[in-house]
Amino acid sequence: MTEYPSIPYVPSVPFDMGHDRYIRFGPFFEVFEFTDWIDESMSWKETCYIGDWSPLMKFSVKGPQALEFWSSITINSFSAFDIGQAKHAVLPNSDGKVMGEGILMRLAEDELFFTSGPGAVWAAFKFHSGEWDAEYTDLTGTRTIQQVQGPTSLAVMEEACGEELRDIEFMRFREASIDGMEFYLLRQGMSGDIGYEIHGKMSEGAQVYSKILEVGEKHGIRELGGRTKMVNHVEACYPTPTVDYVPAWIGFDEEPAFRQFVDGVGFLPFEFFSPNTGSHEGGFAELYFSPYEMGWGRSVKFDHEFVGKEALEAEAENPGRVMRTLVWNAEDVGEVLTSFLQKDEEPYKFMEWPREYLGHVCADKILDTDGSLVGLATSRCYSYYFREMLSLAVIDVDKAEPGTEVTVVWGDVGQRQKEIRATVAPAPYKTDRRRADLAGVA
Repeated sequence: MTEYPSIPYVPSVPFDMGHDRYIRFGPFFEVFEFTDWIDESMSWKETCYIGDWSPLMKFSVKGPQALEFWSSITINSFSAFDIGQAKHAVLPNSDGKVMGEGILMRLAEDELFFTSGPGAVWAAFKFHSGEWDAEYTDLTGTRTIQQVQGPTSLAVMEEACGEELRDIEFMRFREASIDGMEFYLLRQGMSGDIGYEIHGKMSEGAQVYSKILEVGEKHGIRELGGRTKMVNHVEACYPTPTVDYVPAWIGFDEEPAFRQFVDGVGFLPFEFFSPNTGSHEGGFAELYFSPYEMGWGRSVKFDHEFVGKEALEAEAENPGRVMRTLVWNAEDVGEVLTSFLQKDEEPYKFMEWPREYLGHVCADKILDTDGSLVGLATSRCYSYYFREMLSLAVIDVDKAEPGTEVTVVWGDVGQRQKEIRATVAPAPYKTDRRRADLAGVA
């Protein structure tokens, strides 16, 4: 009997032979589309979705100095950090550039749990290169991360869990269960709407997923495929490593042992983070951004000592660039698309729909009316909800006022390029409902 090769399908999602296209997420592969990307992208505006982020890295730090360790490497303040609370933890290097970021959850007085991509590697290195009265435990292969997000997510989760969940405030979590399978339920909002994240056992992930899908059918739930899941990162403004910024690893010589550590733990090599495309002509260092440039400045607190504090204090006094959304001119975008129907000229660079995929930063120059460089656009994405081509933008402060007209240069260096008019808009672009009062939610 013929043996066919198999792919490492993400183990926390039920396998369905009805799908034949997959895309890589970390060391695993996930379904490319379940229904279609338009239907799936509308789910978090009209109903809800279930999606899986289990391939992200996860570890705990437990011991008397666990909180002290995290305070030393993140921009976040821990003067108030309750058990059952989560923070978006951002980790800079000594130059104030982001090495990675993720979600940090306080499980107990002396135990914290972290989920991330590149940020987990940097944090692990800093822990192992220091002397901390605490214990590091890698949980990557044993824990799931599943999301249920959108207006009907509360109804789905309450029915699936068999209890009221309205006591869980934004960025807070507690224990819950489905059919006896226990997990931490975190209220957050990657969709920009009401949403929940499930942190459970990998061995039970597919069962939990199936139950939620079954309960959610009457609430209009959709499964979120790899083609669609990054759309909300643009609409709700969630800059992402290897998509909107390069983790400040390449050429980072502050601690040469870091490269050796990365190679030793078998994580993705440094070079994975280096490819980039677009009209951006500079080096990798210009794709290293600070928390202020990524829109995370509100989380920078100087009430503690941490790596990069001095650099960020200087930037706080005189920030150069900030995060915004760009709305691309429809007529100019249309010319790019119709160029593929012209037989007497070279087409412009193709615009993948709804957006580019994970794996490299596609950074395009943003020009002022006089042709001067004023920023970089990333995550070019078509939003079916808004019927607009959008992107995130790291842009000069004096050009960041919503309504400002700029130009994006579309096309890789050395190839045919198109100047596309664009208008600066707020980030997030979609109305933020993450903190919505649940009292009146059906």
